[in-house]
Amino acid sequence: MKLDKSTLSSMVAASVILVGVYFLAQGAVKLASLWILIFGSVVVAVVVRAIADPLVNRFRFKDGLAVLSAILIILATLSGIAFLFGQQISEQVHQLTLKLPGAWAQFQARLEASPAAGQIVEHLQELGSEAGRALAIAPRIAMSAASGFAILVLVLVAGVFLAAQPDRAREGVLSMAPKPSRPRLREVMNTCGRALKGWVKAQLFSMVLVGSLVGLGLWAIGVPAPLALGLFTGLAQFVPIVGPIAAAVPALLVAASGGTQMLLLTLALFIGVSQLEANLITPLVQKNLASLPVVLGIFAVVGLGTLFGPLGVLFATPLTLVLYTAITMLYRQDVLHDEEAHAPGEASD
Repeated sequence: MKLDKSTLSSMVAASVILVGVYFLAQGAVKLASLWILIFGSVVVAVVVRAIADPLVNRFRFKDGLAVLSAILIILATLSGIAFLFGQQISEQVHQLTLKLPGAWAQFQARLEASPAAGQIVEHLQELGSEAGRALAIAPRIAMSAASGFAILVLVLVAGVFLAAQPDRAREGVLSMAPKPSRPRLREVMNTCGRALKGWVKAQLFSMVLVGSLVGLGLWAIGVPAPLALGLFTGLAQFVPIVGPIAAAVPALLVAASGGTQMLLLTLALFIGVSQLEANLITPLVQKNLASLPVVLGIFAVVGLGTLFGPLGVLFATPLTLVLYTAITMLYRQDVLHDEEAHAPGEASD
């Protein structure tokens, strides 16, 4: 069977397209970490713009000066915290590192005294042996930490450049889309940006409030190093689901060394603050997330953590928020014509 020229050209074109799609898919998988780092830079840019935009709107600052002022405000705030509480935090972190091994040993001793906890003790001992093996690869861990610090610096620098020229970055992405689609895609990107900015503001407020409440509560109970533990709890609040649980572990271990009453009061404090955060703080300050299902956030942490590792867990909620906003507008509103579909970030229109 003889193929004519047009059929042969179509087959060649289809083959080229298939090969191109294959390599694009391979690149997307191989460069998975790159995409999450790019999104991290976007989050940094949103944080900077959240401070810079009021300076532009209210005080008529130029974009460059507003971004520079926002960076100086952030650095001044961090420096002020370090000046006021740096020495106390450093001392309490050192105190915490000294107390945690003893608290862990005391916790194991209490378990050993319980006849029903033999298997738990055995697993804890296996965990200890695994920790000993982990110490053997400490140099590799140190190199990974250094690499992580370098990546963090890269993300911060890229985020600052994005914050300085957000419109140019947006239009550069839109230039790859067909011209008739650009106005709608621009609207979607702007809505995603507003939703993400609202989430960042709410998250920072939640971190400060929860960290302060836990720190003051631990100080009132008499738990050692309350400032360090409160700071750790506030920072861990940024990581959804996993962070609050991880923050409670060292506080409970330290409290356990002070007796059963201190342990129960500390447990009650963390439960109370978590309920306050879930039922009052989050609904009050994160209204833009009201339409984002909680179960979707839980599965996002698991799924993105599996795909991207710790960075996926760290950015699971904001990335899910952006994807949910885009899908709501581009699919539910434009394709399904669902009049009840409302995307986060549209309320400010």
